[in-house]
Amino acid sequence: MEQLAGSEDDGMDAAAALKGRVALVTGAASGLGRATAIALAEAGAHVVVADIDADGSERTREQIEEAGGSADVVPLDVADDGSRRQVVADLFDRHGNAFDVLVNVAGIDRPGYITDIDLEDYRRVQAVNCEGPIFLTSEFMKRVQHLPEERTADVVHVVSLSAITSGSGAIAYNGSKAGFLNATRCIQRELREKAVRQADGTERPFPCRVQAVIPAAMDTPMMEQWGIPAHLMMPPAAVAEMVRTLLLLHPSAFVPEMQIVPRLEPNFPR
Repeated sequence: MEQLAGSEDDGMDAAAALKGRVALVTGAASGLGRATAIALAEAGAHVVVADIDADGSERTREQIEEAGGSADVVPLDVADDGSRRQVVADLFDRHGNAFDVLVNVAGIDRPGYITDIDLEDYRRVQAVNCEGPIFLTSEFMKRVQHLPEERTADVVHVVSLSAITSGSGAIAYNGSKAGFLNATRCIQRELREKAVRQADGTERPFPCRVQAVIPAAMDTPMMEQWGIPAHLMMPPAAVAEMVRTLLLLHPSAFVPEMQIVPRLEPNFPR
């Protein structure tokens, strides 16, 4: 019987489908990051809650453990190269090949029109939303390329519908997400082309897949600054469920990009 990535039985209960896998979730102190961490813990993963917000991270961990899940907390500034390298190295030292899931959720927004955009705000958004997850993924892949032949690692990039749409007052955010989406497509192509040479001299496909979730607006703390009515946004748990779905796909399957938008009832106010 073929195995799911990191699982032992195709017929296993969904609540244990990620059992034995260690998943690093960035931005997990609140919003979609927290919802994703909870969803993966519910599926049996040991979740590493990563964020610069220590108090929020602890609340996420507490929620997971109160529900019977397994989690711990690591401080991570995705915009800092030293922080990224240290976290990845420490997790592989602690968990070995069990650490085979990375979900890049962390993101920030700094509104600004072209006539008043702040340079430091712009650079910080680019660093957190684009540069950070790209180089965190790079550190992760340097390690998982040595996974045993029967294993497949997973990376899920949470992008944004803003990567393919344009809105005023969001130059930094939209630009960062567009760059992140295109970088994700480049990584996916590289993985299709890249083979890993094994000890016996043979080659195998790169043992990692990278998939992207492209959500529309969600009801998270980051969106409060825009004043969007709640009924026009999705709950973070709906998007977190899609992240979990991608991780549960058979390792031979691959969804390059999945868009998810709110379903508006006909009688909702516009």
